[in-house]
Amino acid sequence: MKYIIILGDGMADEPVERLSGLTPLQAAETPYMDMLAARGRSGMLDTIPEGFSPGSEIANLSVLGYDVAEVYEGRGSLEAASMGIKIDDGETAMRCNLITVEDGRILNHSAGHISSEEAAELMRYLQSELGGIPGPHGLKASFHPGVSYRHLLKIVGGDKRVVCHPPHDHLDEPFADLLPKPDGQADRNVKPASEITDTKESGDKIATPQSPQDCNHTRESGPADTGPSRTAAYLRYLILESQRLLARHPVNLRRIAEGKKPANSIWPWSPGYRPRMETLPARYGLGRCAVISAVDLIKGIGVYAGAEVIEVEGATGLHDTNYEGKAAAALEALRDSDFVFLHIEASDEAGHEGDAELKVKTIEYLDRRVLKTIVDEVSTWDESVRIAVLPDHPTPCAIRTHTAKPVPFLIWDRDMLPDAVTRYDEEAAREGSYGLIKGGEFMKTLLS
Repeated sequence: MKYIIILGDGMADEPVERLSGLTPLQAAETPYMDMLAARGRSGMLDTIPEGFSPGSEIANLSVLGYDVAEVYEGRGSLEAASMGIKIDDGETAMRCNLITVEDGRILNHSAGHISSEEAAELMRYLQSELGGIPGPHGLKASFHPGVSYRHLLKIVGGDKRVVCHPPHDHLDEPFADLLPKPDGQADRNVKPASEITDTKESGDKIATPQSPQDCNHTRESGPADTGPSRTAAYLRYLILESQRLLARHPVNLRRIAEGKKPANSIWPWSPGYRPRMETLPARYGLGRCAVISAVDLIKGIGVYAGAEVIEVEGATGLHDTNYEGKAAAALEALRDSDFVFLHIEASDEAGHEGDAELKVKTIEYLDRRVLKTIVDEVSTWDESVRIAVLPDHPTPCAIRTHTAKPVPFLIWDRDMLPDAVTRYDEEAAREGSYGLIKGGEFMKTLLS
């Protein structure tokens, strides 16, 4: 038996009024998902352990059967692995978004889905201006370009015990109220939005530090001498300095002239150290495993999980990704592997944009351009292939961020006795024979 998980990131949702009260999964035409649900078995999966926020890193680790509390070391450390960047002892790694700040608020988490080429130029510029040399509090930053808006920040001497807010969870909120602060303490040195002055730059209002004290980066600041406070103060300094530096960068001036949103701020979040994870082959007695994704986070999980990370040309993480290329790569990997994890990001991004109609399209693309191709092919193989289809978490269009509600899943192979479910969506799966299971149980259920 071979196994493949086809994961549509953020595919689950809530009823949407403009979709006649249906969820995008219910509104989408998904003949292959429905066929597999009718011929297989369904259930609901709780992917977010108690005490954790519903990030993709948490949910995907959970889907793969890891004890999140035991192995999780932040999103940045996972993405570093996919980028081939080593995290040494004494270093903290963080996800570093390029975002758009407008009128003092986080307008979007992706700088209008900036291109990788533009983003790389901005990250190299920040490295030249802010990285590589000891900064305030004796800490040292390094900026590493990734894909589109998703990048990596490493801090030598950094402390992971810092409260950082994922930007996609706080759209249209004042950025200054969300600046990093030490975990477990109220940091009175973080100024509210009303106390940070907006300045006009190229038609967009951005917040800039008015003095070194606004950044809380002087060595004499008292509480900032402790590890978490020092790191939080340094991160605030980097954010505000990035806004000053990026405001007039030619990339952003060109984007504004073209009617696009500027990447006028960094936003670091999800700090952690180097993780230690048991590999999937060791954990489950599998042979070769493979991971396919456009997203550095998922690739990084694959690296630490001992899986081959397969690159697909034209894989963007958006609705225009190379669906056919991903399906072909998954089939090729399945010929030589016991297990393939195929991750498709597009639905999550549509959910973050609040675009229900686009989300419906991404689900239909997954069904028609990925699932159909894989099912039609493996159905002709001598060796049986078990297929699972699921999201990692909901990304409701109405709120444009993740929630921790359980997600629907289906499992099918050609020899399976089906349950009574006849279609795949959030409501139908509740009646499935698997019932409600916890994240750590999913891989055991799939492989049993």
